[in-house]
Amino acid sequence: MGRLAAALAFVFSLFTATFAATQTMAQSTGKTWVQIEAHPTLSDGERRARAYAALFPDVEGFRLRSGWYAVALGPFTEAEAAQKLRALRSERLIPADSYLHDGSAYTQQFWPVGGASLSTPLPEAVTPGTGDEVAVAEPTPEVVVEPPPPADETPAQARRSEAALSREERKLIQIALQWEGVYNSGIDGAFGRGTRAAMAAWQALKGYEETGVLTTMQRDELVGDYQAVLASLGIRPVRDNTAGISVDLPMALVEKGADQPPFVHYDSRDGSAVKVILISQAGDESTLFGLYDILQTLEIMPLEGPRQRHKGSFEMEGANAEIISHAEARLTKAGNVKGFILIWPQGDAKRRDLVLSAMRSSFEVMPDSVLPDTAGDGGAQDIDLLAGLEIRRPDVSRSGFYFDAEGHVLTSADAVASCERVTLDTDLEVEVLARDADLGVAVLQAKEPLVPIDFGRLQPGQPRLGSEIAVSGYAYDGRLGAAVLTFGQLADLKGLDGDSRVTRLSLKVTPGDAGGPVFDGSGAVMGLLLPPRNDGQVLPDDAAFALSAETLAGFLAEHGLAPVAAEPAGDIAPEVLTTRARDMTVLVSCWN
Repeated sequence: MGRLAAALAFVFSLFTATFAATQTMAQSTGKTWVQIEAHPTLSDGERRARAYAALFPDVEGFRLRSGWYAVALGPFTEAEAAQKLRALRSERLIPADSYLHDGSAYTQQFWPVGGASLSTPLPEAVTPGTGDEVAVAEPTPEVVVEPPPPADETPAQARRSEAALSREERKLIQIALQWEGVYNSGIDGAFGRGTRAAMAAWQALKGYEETGVLTTMQRDELVGDYQAVLASLGIRPVRDNTAGISVDLPMALVEKGADQPPFVHYDSRDGSAVKVILISQAGDESTLFGLYDILQTLEIMPLEGPRQRHKGSFEMEGANAEIISHAEARLTKAGNVKGFILIWPQGDAKRRDLVLSAMRSSFEVMPDSVLPDTAGDGGAQDIDLLAGLEIRRPDVSRSGFYFDAEGHVLTSADAVASCERVTLDTDLEVEVLARDADLGVAVLQAKEPLVPIDFGRLQPGQPRLGSEIAVSGYAYDGRLGAAVLTFGQLADLKGLDGDSRVTRLSLKVTPGDAGGPVFDGSGAVMGLLLPPRNDGQVLPDDAAFALSAETLAGFLAEHGLAPVAAEPAGDIAPEVLTTRARDMTVLVSCWN
């Protein structure tokens, strides 16, 4: 027994010395990590490491001596690690309970695959021929056996561990439940019936027993998933002194762009398709309401969605198949308009709601600071851009004209073919009362009562061949802001194929002029300009065609509408005709 005891004592002392040496080696590496999370299974550890690796370049994962799996950032020097910990905590990119670790409890490295941050140094080589050579056997490949996951807590144990949570930790659990879509009550840190029901609903989603009390492991999973999402968004406070706005922004998805008054642009980062625009402008309530109207003409604000305008503020949302946008602004006591726009890609509603909630709750204005009208370099200049934002343009733009005091409009049939929405002058919505594709004419009626300044009166007789005529139309799709008169001559009383319903004109027009009125010298409407022919024939540039006044009158009578006939009169001055034409000619727009 004495020999056995001595042998055992020797083995124990050798093990103790080896273990102490190993500990000393681990603690003397001079490396420090920021430990973020620990999970009971390898699959959970790999999943969380992969999520953080999408945001940070220095993510590593290690198996702990306890059998759990740690996710950490590093390695760094101790000073670097401490600085990193403070910075990432303050930006809320890592959990608040993250801490520094010297790696002494880390064993095998599982992330990244093939990583070697804790590689053990080889034994020192022994000089041959000294008599101290020791035969070393070939190492046996180590077989790593995954330990079974630790048993979870019983409901009683879960309640006891839950009781040790701080109020802020309990609030964080409610926020995470809210993120998961199972909780919609207040964030107060009190676990009442609503919170318990949300916990049970979350447990059901994850396949756990529905106890309504989360175990420590379940709480870690719930909060960890939420914090990983926060990390992927990079939500942090941004103070824009030029705009006079402080707000939490998803800086992992956007980056600072140009200042183009009244907007400060935060453009998409790395193809995220997310954009943020801060609104900062000096002005009063009329400025605010003017901005409300302008935003609805921009491509970033789709037409479908709720709009609310109040005294001193507005909110609006717009959605289509690609994006969903939210805009809000208010008039400050200092006499400034401040707000923001969030543009988010469709199909990512949960993260979008998280960002929008963070922006709304953190939005603050600096009363003494507003974006100057001269800020920035102005960016790209284009008639289709407003402060760097694309103005919404219709699919088809044509001309039309009022033909009675009730505000009915005649236009070309192609202007309203296959349109989801038809407007006059870009914003007044109308409906199609009648349309004849063969004749090429349509009648529109405003959805709200309308009284035009002036309307066209149809020429009752036959026009004189070779007489001077004029066409009023929006030749450049409304870019000039008013109808333009183009002068020419009546070349023939019928079309090229002998169609008596059509007259041929000699003047140069554009597709946008189609649907506009054709005037004789007295200002009477002698026809409606038809779109350019598309029958494959190449005609002279000055060849145009119009539907005659007689044909227009017959079409209107078929649909129970009575146009007004013009009184015989002499020629009027061009400037008088220009004024009359602009008062009755409208821009007809087709939107899809």
